[in-house]
Amino acid sequence: MKKENNSDKNLSEEIPGVETVSAEDALKEAAIKEVEQESAVQKSGAQLANNGARVRISGDDTSEKVVNPFQLHIKGELTHWLVQRGVALLFSTYQAGKVIMIGPNKGKLTVSERNFGRAMGLVPVEDGLLLGTEYAVWRFRNGLKPGYQYEGWDKIFLPQDSHVTGSVDTHDIDVDKDGNVVAAITGYNCLAILDKTGNFSPIWKPPFISKIIGEDRCHLNGFCMEEGEVAYASVVAKSNTAGGWRDHRVDGGMIYDVRTNEIVCSGLSMPHSPRLHRGKLWLLEAGTGYFGYVDLEAKEFIRVAWCPGFVRGLRFIGGFALVGLSKPRHKTFQGLPLDQKLEEQQCEAECGIYIINISTGKIEHKLNITGSVEELYDVMVVEDTQCPLLVGLEGKEVRRFIKIGEDHCQ
Repeated sequence: MKKENNSDKNLSEEIPGVETVSAEDALKEAAIKEVEQESAVQKSGAQLANNGARVRISGDDTSEKVVNPFQLHIKGELTHWLVQRGVALLFSTYQAGKVIMIGPNKGKLTVSERNFGRAMGLVPVEDGLLLGTEYAVWRFRNGLKPGYQYEGWDKIFLPQDSHVTGSVDTHDIDVDKDGNVVAAITGYNCLAILDKTGNFSPIWKPPFISKIIGEDRCHLNGFCMEEGEVAYASVVAKSNTAGGWRDHRVDGGMIYDVRTNEIVCSGLSMPHSPRLHRGKLWLLEAGTGYFGYVDLEAKEFIRVAWCPGFVRGLRFIGGFALVGLSKPRHKTFQGLPLDQKLEEQQCEAECGIYIINISTGKIEHKLNITGSVEELYDVMVVEDTQCPLLVGLEGKEVRRFIKIGEDHCQ
C-alpha cells in the first residue's frame, strides 16, 4: 500500500473475505451512493426500482443534476434469480453511449453505469471482459485475486488496455483459440482479427462482397465461434453496393457457415447475434422480434419465443437465454414485420432484457429500461459474483484503484 498517498488503492494487498474500510469511508472514497427505490442519483444517470431494497450505484455522470436519466425496473423474481446463480448482467447501449452492469449483491443489487461512446459488442474473457466502442476495443481485467474483496466489491474490472480500430462500425467481438480478438467490422463488410499489422486484418468476407472497402454494403453484424474457430456469421442482405442492404431488411437476411461459405439459413429479417449453445445454432431475428434456432439440416429458422422489441444481444446461462430488446426509434427499424406484430399484440415496443426458458419458450424474468436508454446492442453475463464494480474512464475510481503487478525489482 502506498502509505504516502491514501487515494491510491493497491488492490493486490487486501485480505480474503474482509472489507478493509468502513461503509462510510467506502461511500466517500469510491463516490458511491446508496439510494432508495426510484430516487435520483447525482453520480449516475441510473435510477432503479428493486421492490424498495437499497441499491449501491456508481457512475460516470458527475453533474450535480442528471438532466436525462434512465430507469431500470426489475420484474418478478429476477433479483432472486441473479442471487441464486451468482451472476451479474451487463448490457451496452450505443444510442446512449453507456455500459451498465447489475450485480445481485445478495438481493440489494449493485449498478455500475459507465460512459463509452457508441458502446457495442461485449464478450467475457479470462479474468475480465472486452468491450467494443466507436473507435477502439477495450479490455477490462479483474483487479482482485480470487476470494478477495475490497470495499465490499468481490470483482473490480479495471480498463487496462485498448486496440484502436478507427471508426469502422465494430459490432460483435470474440476471442479465438489462439487468443486473437476477432471482430465483425461492419463498416468494411468483413470479420477481422485485431493485431499489430493494422487497425484490423480481414480474415473473411461474404463471397458476394467484391473487395474490402469502407462501405456498409451487407450489414455483416454478428458471428460466433465453435471450438475456438469462427463458425457462423449473420448478414442483413446479399448486397455489394453501399447501403444496399437497407432495401432488403424484411427478408434478405442470411446466416453463413464461414468455414464453407455455405448459406445455412436465409429469408430472415435482420438477423443478429448468432450463438452456439448446447449443440444448436441460436439467433435473434430482430426484424420480427423472434428468438429461435436454426435447423441446420432443413436450413430453417425455428421460432421459440417472441419479444416485443427489436431483439439484439444474446447470451445463455444453462437452460436460459438472455435477450436484449430495443425500441424501434428510426427508419432503420421501421417498415419491418415487427411493426405488424406489435399491432396484432396491441402492445408497444420495449427496451430491456428478457430471460427465456429455452425448453418451453416461456419468458421467466424481465429487466425493463425506460427514460433516456431506448436501444441495447449486446448483453453479457459475469459469473461467480455478488458485488462487482465496473470502472470507467471518467469517474474517480480509475484514478484511485491501482493494481500493482508482479515485482521484478531485484
